[in-house]
Amino acid sequence: MSKRNSQAAKTAARERLRVEREREAKKAKARRQLIVAGTVVGVLAAAGGIGFAVVQANQPGKWEEAAKATVVAPANTSGKDGATVVIGDSKTDNLVHLYEDPRCPACAGFEQTVGETVNKGMEDGDYKLSFTIGTFLDGNLGGEGSKNALSALGAALNVGPEAFLDYKAALYSAKYHPEESTDDLADDSYLIKVADTVDALKNNKKFQDAVEKGTYDAWAMRMSKSFDDSEGVESTPTIKINDKVIKNPDSVAAWQTALKDAGVTK
Repeated sequence: MSKRNSQAAKTAARERLRVEREREAKKAKARRQLIVAGTVVGVLAAAGGIGFAVVQANQPGKWEEAAKATVVAPANTSGKDGATVVIGDSKTDNLVHLYEDPRCPACAGFEQTVGETVNKGMEDGDYKLSFTIGTFLDGNLGGEGSKNALSALGAALNVGPEAFLDYKAALYSAKYHPEESTDDLADDSYLIKVADTVDALKNNKKFQDAVEKGTYDAWAMRMSKSFDDSEGVESTPTIKINDKVIKNPDSVAAWQTALKDAGVTK
């Protein structure tokens, strides 16, 4: 091989190497551009997703909207937004005021122990009954069972005071009152199932529609606020006789003693 031919070969090799390097450089540049573009798209997509999530999180929920909505108050209520519920036809000035929460196990215990006796005293004209119902356990435990049950109680009250009392007793009964930590009362079908054990509510389409449509959701939120604003109410049940808080009775005898001590006598 001549020297000339050897030099030409080297030159040709160097040229091939230069071309190959340029080609590889172009490929690398293209890859970097694709990576950058993909990263930008990913960041934008993530930002869009985060933005959507933030917007969704800031959307008012059902109960937040209900708190601002126009109130449809049930029949058999009075006062601002229908937040006053007093049951009893007696002319007596004696008043038994019960502060409860639908999810409260102690309220269920009170109802199961002396609820029938308490209602009978009202029916006999010894006193009127007043109810202020709260929903603080939803906040403490999570969920919306207290609010939903309160709205359903509004639907029962709209049917009549007796339907309200019977439905409240059914919701607090040993058979149907759920564990405090569960949220069964948030289920409309469960509330309607319990209502079907009450004569005035069984297969009552007007009542069922009110439960499913949330007719009394705004009322429930105003009633709940009334509970929150109540003085001297630190827990549930809180029981006042003629505006004085009494010790929660654990028997019929204890209830009768509490009435006597408060001056409520036949």
